[in-house]
Order: sequence, then C-alpha cells, then structure tokens
Amino acid sequence: MDKQQVMEWAKMLMSYKFALDEVSTKLTILNEELQFIQNYNPIEHVKTRIKSPEGIVEKLQRKGLEVSKENATAYIRDIAGVRVICSFTTDVYRVYEMIRSQGDVEVIEEKDYIRNPKPNGYQSLHLIIRIPIFLSQRTEHVTVEIQLRTIAMDFWASLEHKIYYQFHDDMPLSIREELKATADMIGMLDQRMLRLKDEVNKFSSSIGEISKEPALQMPMMPASK
Repeated sequence: MDKQQVMEWAKMLMSYKFALDEVSTKLTILNEELQFIQNYNPIEHVKTRIKSPEGIVEKLQRKGLEVSKENATAYIRDIAGVRVICSFTTDVYRVYEMIRSQGDVEVIEEKDYIRNPKPNGYQSLHLIIRIPIFLSQRTEHVTVEIQLRTIAMDFWASLEHKIYYQFHDDMPLSIREELKATADMIGMLDQRMLRLKDEVNKFSSSIGEISKEPALQMPMMPASK
C-alpha cells in the first residue's frame, strides 16, 4: 500500500470516528435530558470502537472481495460500532425509538435478537444507521452499527465471546448447551428485574398519591375561660 492509499484509508477511518462522535453526542443528550425531566436515565453506559484496518481487510477477504476503500465502505457496515448498555429491556426499546426518531438518522437495517434470540442464546437489538457528518468542504453519510442490550445480556455476550474464541468452531456440545441454558437464565433474570422495577414504581406512585392528600384537620377546642 503506497502513501496515497494509506492517506485515503486514514481519511476514511477518520470519517467513521466522526460518526461515532456524533452518535455518542446524541445518546448523551437524550440521556441527560431524561435525567433532567424525569429523573431517570435509561442508558447505563456507552462503548464505541472502530474496526482496525487488519480487521477490515480480513472481513473483505472472507467475503471474497477485493481489498479496497470503496469495497470497505460499500460492503462492511460495522466499521464503526456503538454498544449501548441499558438497565432494562424496556429501556432498550425506549432508546431505540429515540434514535430512530432523530431527523438526521436513517435506519437502514435492524435485527431484534431480544424478541428472537440467536440459536446459541445471544440477545441484543442491532441497528445499522446512516448519519451525516459535516466536514469543512463536504458532507458525508456514514454507516454505524448500534447494539442495544441490557447489563445482563452484555455480561453473557462478553463471556461467550471469550469462550468461543478458545474453541473457534470446535466448541464441545456440552459447553454450547450450558451457554444456551445460561442465556435462558439471563433472559428470565431480565424479566424478573423488570417486574421488580414495575412493583417499585407502583409502590412509589401510591406513596406519592398519599402524600398529596390533604391533611386531616383536627377540630378546634374552645378556649378555656
């Protein structure tokens, strides 16, 4: 790869970095607004990453495509990735709706692995979006992959990823079955925590209603003579 090609690839990756900055800012604003208005933030934390040049080349080769900047931008949609970790499944879908309602965000693909988990038990909501970034002399539209999941889902996915790369495609059946069973437990844990949150909200609401009721007025005793 000559110097000109290196510069072109660096420029491409810079655009993806700016797109990540844009998405991160949007998420921060939405989270802080809800914290201010409703005293509740649905997003626990956000992780971002840009695929390395080596990773891009490897993926192009796996797809049987020529290694070029043009093919990378056209056929690889997860060069820029954002992982949004939420407390509850309801928060996942709330953040999803907030993202897709943004006027400059175009959702070009979505896969709901929460309602329809993968065979191995993996759960997450995946979006591919396209957003504009405004540079000094031009506007570019860049694709970004967003993964939305709960804390429990992220815990499982992170450990499954580490275990998978110990075996690659030769993972023993017993371990696959155990991972699937653990994923099912994670799903039940998320549902249980959501029910607990709903109970807490009902309890808080009832306490609030009681506090709004007018205090009972004690009858005035006649003054003693």
